[in-house]
Amino acid sequence: MRSMPLQNSAGRVHCVIMSTLEITAGALSLPPKSRARLASQLLESIDARQQSRVDAIWAREVEARLAAYEAGDKRAIPAAEVLAYRGKR
Repeated sequence: MRSMPLQNSAGRVHCVIMSTLEITAGALSLPPKSRARLASQLLESIDARQQSRVDAIWAREVEARLAAYEAGDKRAIPAAEVLAYRGKR
């Protein structure tokens, strides 16, 4: 259950407790465009939390690949070759 503060016209704050099912039911009653906007906002909130973790993982991967290339363990592949290979699949 979630506690949600609401302010009435007199400026008083009341807490309303809503369950996930109630929130879902309310969201599903919204018009399609509003549901799409809400879904987008919810997904962005999840993505934002994960993005710094993903960025750190990719940074480590880039550093490892660069180190392997500079050590001669990996070779660079020209873009035209990569694109030609992708086109054959």
